[in-house]
Amino acid sequence: MQFGRYYEEFEVGAVYKHWPGKTVTEYDDHLFCLLTMNHHPLHMDVNYAEKTTDFGKNVVVGNYVYSLLLGMSVPDVSGKAIANLEIESLRHVAPTFHGDTIYGETTVLDKTPSKSKDDRGVVYVETIGYKQDGTVVCIFRRKVMVPKQSYGEARGGEQPGRPEPTPRG
Repeated sequence: MQFGRYYEEFEVGAVYKHWPGKTVTEYDDHLFCLLTMNHHPLHMDVNYAEKTTDFGKNVVVGNYVYSLLLGMSVPDVSGKAIANLEIESLRHVAPTFHGDTIYGETTVLDKTPSKSKDDRGVVYVETIGYKQDGTVVCIFRRKVMVPKQSYGEARGGEQPGRPEPTPRG
């Protein structure tokens, strides 16, 4: 199974639809808030959200939605990455609520060979996340340094360091 892509495998204009989606639970949202010390009552306090917000319910913290989408994109985009170079932009377009299912897709906007090393290049992508009804909730653009095939071959191929199973017995 392929995990990520080499530079040569990216084509400008290609769209990768990430699968599967993820249904966001209250637990997911609250745990992420607690782990990141974001204790804003919009995310953590149902009573507060019901009585004081335009939505009347808790809103999933935006950085969790972004993190989900980034993670969803790894097998298609940055699974072989040498480095994540830049998050150029990040926009939260619409709210996500507990029970919403997030899906993502990434479009390759551009690719540029490295000027300093001939075994890698930079891929520029845009990822959008949307809910089960198609509502776009998050859009971000990033640049990822990915290896060329020569880089991978010099380091052991598709799954370097993977051991061979030893028979029991």
